[in-house]
Amino acid sequence: MELKDKKWSIGFSYAWEGIVQVVKLERNFQIHLITALLVIIAGFILGLSRMEWIFIVIAIGIVLIAEMINSTIERIMDYIKPDIHPAAKQIKDMAAGGVLIAAVAAFIIGLFIFIPNIIALF
Repeated sequence: MELKDKKWSIGFSYAWEGIVQVVKLERNFQIHLITALLVIIAGFILGLSRMEWIFIVIAIGIVLIAEMINSTIERIMDYIKPDIHPAAKQIKDMAAGGVLIAAVAAFIIGLFIFIPNIIALF
């Protein structure tokens, strides 16, 4: 194995470990994963088009990424400033707000995609 391949493998293992940690430790990430799984199941049941799947996958990805970044920011702030501090609270609240925006956007995308597909069943 070349050094370049080994570095890629090591980097991938660190990234995978980060994903495993957020899944194990972060309740909100777990909730987003369960929601994503339910959306994916509903998508298969409704027979979404390729374009609809593209939007669903992007929306799910953005929400999960936002939640991971939010969790990282929260951990950093707890490490740097373990006591309650107004600036730390603002930083954490802003990161959480980013997740909320991503989740609301994903929800709206879901409405645009799923409502017509559900109506078409009747």
